[in-house]
Amino acid sequence: MDLGAFSISLAVKDLTASREFYEKLGFTPSGGNPDEGWQIMRNKDHVIGLFHGMFEGNIMTFNPGWDQHTNTLESYTDVREIQRDLKAAGVTLIEQADETTRGPAYITMIDPDGNSILIDQHVDSPSK
Repeated sequence: MDLGAFSISLAVKDLTASREFYEKLGFTPSGGNPDEGWQIMRNKDHVIGLFHGMFEGNIMTFNPGWDQHTNTLESYTDVREIQRDLKAAGVTLIEQADETTRGPAYITMIDPDGNSILIDQHVDSPSK
């Protein structure tokens, strides 16, 4: 199962302090809107999203259809296919994608230790 690009989304208390900390680790701002409370940080293929006041807890994020630099892939597994595979494997989903639609959609789940996982497809469904 190909889940696409991976990043970690961190719920931060102070966006500026967090950005400055991760800059010391070699991350640079690569997107987002600090005025809206979010900043994307990149260190080569490693991506961290800093989010202030948007959600509680940290989230592991996968983006089907993207490589680590948000380039759209020619071939990838649609989030709805991932959803069907996960459900068939007995994974409980918190939020599900509407399988009658195509294009951007997302699903969420919680791992056995309480960690949130978001599979968030931003691109059109792949052609079959």
